[in-house]
Amino acid sequence: MTVGKIDEADRLKTQGLEQLRDYFDRNDIGLILIGMPGFERQLARYPQLYSRIGFAHQYQPLDPDDVPPVLALYWTELGPTFNPAHPADGEAALAITRITGGNFRLIERLLAQVVRLMSINQLDAITVDVVEAARETLVIGT
Repeated sequence: MTVGKIDEADRLKTQGLEQLRDYFDRNDIGLILIGMPGFERQLARYPQLYSRIGFAHQYQPLDPDDVPPVLALYWTELGPTFNPAHPADGEAALAITRITGGNFRLIERLLAQVVRLMSINQLDAITVDVVEAARETLVIGT
């Protein structure tokens, strides 16, 4: 079975949701719809689709203690090794935690922008300045 993931599915109009339901019915696929809080209530208004939902889960923000292991995983994918004891890494991790409030989706978006800025500017370290510059280019608050 193939699994498809649709992020920001809460932005889909009724016709888009209906097309997804039809595709789901015609093919042997699993479908993961990711949306903002309240998305389940929106889906409940479409019984043809809602009846096919196996479960819905609302993620809570990560605890500040849980953010460093997530960052370590991303850091490894970016190239540099994450060392929370190193002052620059620790400060960058604190800035990411502060900016995102532990919201996993925001961490993903922010780090994607960090990667972009590091590539454009040919940087090899994730610093508070890079994190702040990435935040300024995204609409995620101050």
